[in-house]
Amino acid sequence: MGWLVDVVTNPFLMTSIGAWFIAQVIKTILHFIIYRKLDFKRMYGDGGMPSGHSATVASLAMMCGLSFGFRSVQFALGMVFAIVVCHDAAGVRRETGKQAVVLNELLESLSTGKDVNLKEWVGHTPFQVFVGVLIGIGVALFTHFVIM
Repeated sequence: MGWLVDVVTNPFLMTSIGAWFIAQVIKTILHFIIYRKLDFKRMYGDGGMPSGHSATVASLAMMCGLSFGFRSVQFALGMVFAIVVCHDAAGVRRETGKQAVVLNELLESLSTGKDVNLKEWVGHTPFQVFVGVLIGIGVALFTHFVIM
């Protein structure tokens, strides 16, 4: 049972989960403000403003830099991981979402009778990624300097 205590008291893991959670709450609130509809799927869904993926990995990289130094292998690993995830969120996954929009429109126009609806919110704009990164950095700074 000691492993469970180790997991829930790991500041790197908890900070990353906290950054993700904050980004998802913000995403849900913004969705409500814009669409006037409360959609709890936004709490765990992909895409939208801000990027929860970016917040998660940015907070992890920043915590590693603050804790082990910005010349450490831990920071380097976290930073490379963050760059890959953020690039993917604004690149490949964003293009996948655009393609889903076109395919959904095509399927609807063909009236195939099949209930196929591809997920359109899978990626992020560069600005959504940037805001996610800022949230992640902010959560890491708060955790490191205020909580720890």
